[in-house]
Amino acid sequence: MPYDTLLSPVTIGNLQLPNRVVMAPLTRNRASQPGDVPSEMNAHYYAQRAGAGLIVTEATQVSRQGQGYFATPGIYSDPQEAGWRAVVGAVHARHGRIASQLWHVGRVSHRLLQEGGAPPVAPSAMRAADTQVFVKRDDGTFGMIDADEPRALETAELPGIVLQFVDAAHRAKRAGFDMIEVHAANGYLLHQFMATGANHRTDDYGGGIENRVRLTVDVLEAVSGVMGANRVGIRISPNFTGFGLQDDEGETSSLHLARELKRIGVAYLHLAEADWAGGAPLSDDYRRALRQAFDGAIIVCGEYTAEEANARIERGGADAVAFGRAYLANPDLVERFRKDAPLNAPDEATFYGGGEKGYTDYPALDDAGRG
Repeated sequence: MPYDTLLSPVTIGNLQLPNRVVMAPLTRNRASQPGDVPSEMNAHYYAQRAGAGLIVTEATQVSRQGQGYFATPGIYSDPQEAGWRAVVGAVHARHGRIASQLWHVGRVSHRLLQEGGAPPVAPSAMRAADTQVFVKRDDGTFGMIDADEPRALETAELPGIVLQFVDAAHRAKRAGFDMIEVHAANGYLLHQFMATGANHRTDDYGGGIENRVRLTVDVLEAVSGVMGANRVGIRISPNFTGFGLQDDEGETSSLHLARELKRIGVAYLHLAEADWAGGAPLSDDYRRALRQAFDGAIIVCGEYTAEEANARIERGGADAVAFGRAYLANPDLVERFRKDAPLNAPDEATFYGGGEKGYTDYPALDDAGRG
C-alpha cells in the first residue's frame, strides 16, 4: 500500500482504531427543523463515512445560547439526543467509531439565534470583527448577517457554562458516542477565553495564561468525569486569526493547556493548523514542545494530502491526521487512499444547508463504475 503508516491501526485513549484517517468536524447546516435535530439523512451521511478510523461530528451546540448558525445540530434536548442515537447506531452498524464535538460559539452569533432575542455571550463585551453568521430572519428569509454585540459573562455564570458541557456529555454518552471532543478552537467561546485579544477580564478567568485557560480546563475536567478522560479529546488552533480573533500568546497558552491535559489524562489533542486560514504556520519547535507537554495522541488537521499525512505520522509529528473537505466529497476516503485512487472534487455551493445534493450523493469507487 502506498500509505502504510496512515492506514495502520492505532490506539487513542482506550479506543482501537483500524486506521489513522480521521474525519474532521464539518459544519453542514442540515439539522432538521424545528429544534435543530439530527435526522435520518444525517445518519446516512455519517454511516457512509464509517470507514474512517474515527469520525468527529460537526460542531454541535451544547445549548441554545451556544448556537451561532441556523440549522446546526444541538445536543441539549431529548429529540436531539434521540437523533444522535440514531446517527451513532448507523455508524456502529457499519463498524465505525464516532466522537461528538461539543461546541459553544460565544460571540460568533446573533440575537436571531438566541433564546428570546438575548445578546450572545463572550468573555468580554467585544464584537467579533469582520464576522458574519447564517440566520433565519424574522420574515422567514435566510442569509448572512454581521455577528451581534455580545455581553460579557458574569463570573457567577461560568459554572453554568461548564454545566452546559456536562449535560451535553451525559447526552452524548447515553446516545452511545465512542468519544467526546471539546471544541476549543477556531475563535469560539473557549478559544475566546484563552485569547489575549478577546479576553479582557479582571477576575480569575482573565489576565495571565493560567486564568485565561481556566474555563477550558474546568470543562475538560468536568466532561472527563462524565465520559472518562480516556474517551475525551480537545480541538485547539493556536494561530487561528478568523472571526476577528487576536492572540499574542496562542502557542504559549496552548502548551500550558497541553500540560493540563496531560494531568487530566485526556486521550487526544486535535490540532487545527491555521495557516490555511491566514494564521502563521506551526513551527517544528512548537510541534516538538507540544509532544513534550502532552503524552496523549496528537491528531493534526490542515488540508493534508495522503502523502503528506503519511509523512507527518512517520516523522512522529502526529498519531493520526484529520481530513475535512476530502471526506466531505469522498465517503470512501480510506478505500481511495488504500487504492491510491483519484478523489472526487467537493462542490462548494452545497457545503452549507440544503438536502441530499452535495451531502450524501458523492459517488464511491464501487458505484456502478463511477468515481
